[in-house]
Amino acid sequence: MDEHWKRRLDDVRAGMVREGDPVAWVTEADAVEASVRYPRLAVRGALFGVAAREAGADAPWRVVMPLQDGMPQQSRDGLQSKFFFWAKDDTDDPEVRRELLAAVRVLEREPVDELVVLGTTYRIVRGDEVARTGDDGLEPPRPTDPEPAFRVWERQRGARRCLDTGTVLDPEKVRGLMAEALRIGLREFHYVGKRYPAAVRADSREAVTTHPDIAMLPVGFGIVERSGDLWQPVGSLAPTPHEARRDLYDDLTDLWALLYQWDDEKRERYRRAGELFRAAERADEVRVEGREFRICRVERMVRFGPDGPEGPRPSDIDEYGPTKMHPRMDEDGTLHYEEDEEA
Repeated sequence: MDEHWKRRLDDVRAGMVREGDPVAWVTEADAVEASVRYPRLAVRGALFGVAAREAGADAPWRVVMPLQDGMPQQSRDGLQSKFFFWAKDDTDDPEVRRELLAAVRVLEREPVDELVVLGTTYRIVRGDEVARTGDDGLEPPRPTDPEPAFRVWERQRGARRCLDTGTVLDPEKVRGLMAEALRIGLREFHYVGKRYPAAVRADSREAVTTHPDIAMLPVGFGIVERSGDLWQPVGSLAPTPHEARRDLYDDLTDLWALLYQWDDEKRERYRRAGELFRAAERADEVRVEGREFRICRVERMVRFGPDGPEGPRPSDIDEYGPTKMHPRMDEDGTLHYEEDEEA
């Protein structure tokens, strides 16, 4: 460990002693116990989103579209839609609309990973998900992970709070002693093993040098299903353990039966399993028909270099390319749907 990182750990330790926050110490004790029970790291792989930095030498990079896409092109498409609806609904200024629509046209044609729009730099950002694992599988939520004051199991109206949106990507931000130790350990993290193609392994090794620092994203919680010795993710990550449990409850009691058109008997078995899971309130596992599901805790990281967060690597594969997603819009906001019909 170099002197820079030793100094960072010493600073964190000194700050905890100075502040004397009992909650922080309990959280650290929880993290230490987790590192003993779940000493290894399991890697899910890359996810992509969008970060932005306003003009100015000291402006931070901030997540504007959450890192949840499996391909860079999905994030480019999301950015195209962001600019289109901004031009359509959120401005009456022709000059602003003109610049937004110019960005839309670029994203319709080119797989660009960075654009400057209205003085703000937008970048497609690459992250990695890792979870602790031990002899009994992936780490479940910790007792000190945040939970809502009132746990509601019914689906709420409106969009769920995004896990990342608004997060400042700051490699210097410290969340605690064990979190800082994890970040130090991830400095040299790269893909190994024959399950990764040679080009993926090579790009991963190079990233350790080109983007040597680490910014940690908020911890997420998700559903995984055991498949032999492996755990497969089911759905997207949630901001709290309870929201992940609510997702699993909804899947068991309603969604999967509709999606897979189960018969009444199978539907009822899963519904009962879901109700028992709910009745336990803070359970993290459920078994039904020989299947095992778990709520797991996921750490997420973005590599940082001198020019900011890492973008897509050459070996990151897109299954499709840029495409026109919206009707043409004039500078006054008029939409032309008939052109799409003729095409």
